[in-house]
Amino acid sequence: MTRYIQRHSRLARVTHGVAAVSCIFLALTGVAVFTPAISEALGGTFVYWMRMLHRIAAVPFILFPLIALVRSPKGAAHLFKNNIFGKWDKDDWEFARKFVPYLFNPQKVHMPPQHEVKGAQRMADGGLVIMGILMALSGLVMWAEAGWIPGSTGIAMSASLIWAAHIIHDIGFLVIIVFGLGHIYLGAGIFQPYKGTANLMWGDGKVSEADAAYHWGYWANTRLGTGEGVTTEKK
Repeated sequence: MTRYIQRHSRLARVTHGVAAVSCIFLALTGVAVFTPAISEALGGTFVYWMRMLHRIAAVPFILFPLIALVRSPKGAAHLFKNNIFGKWDKDDWEFARKFVPYLFNPQKVHMPPQHEVKGAQRMADGGLVIMGILMALSGLVMWAEAGWIPGSTGIAMSASLIWAAHIIHDIGFLVIIVFGLGHIYLGAGIFQPYKGTANLMWGDGKVSEADAAYHWGYWANTRLGTGEGVTTEKK
């Protein structure tokens, strides 16, 4: 029998899953639409449908986080206040300082215990969330300017606003690709010490006592002490 701690709720897992799949689809269709060389090679009809699919994928990317915000405002507040913008302690700074050496030699680099979200992960998560919001807003500006549906007349906007929306969208794309690839490398368990962590968002959201203690020592001790979300199961 093993003790498990519930790390992510069903709402968090569903929101993460929809946002992740939508983001990947947006990236693929966006490259086809916004890269001139690719657009010319693929032809106008293909690019037209990529643009339509890009807009369709944007709907769940924007809508599901908003639904999660309405359904769990306390969870959203906790995400921003405690996880992304939470105050760092000496262990957070030590973890961030050792993170790169740890990636290359995890067997020999001892990492300090961490809270609910690791210090370095807060920066990555913050970057993904903030750039996701900016991408959504800038995309909506471009969508409105071009017309909400094919053949419709768009909303007249200043050239500077459209230019800024395009710049923000391009920068956001690059930032999300960089942070997203790192997120996949760790979150999917490709990096050996993180093996099995994909289950936290793509499974039942539970982490074993041993893995919790290894990755988030302070958080694990708190949960085990209070018993919140702790179950004993045979897996």
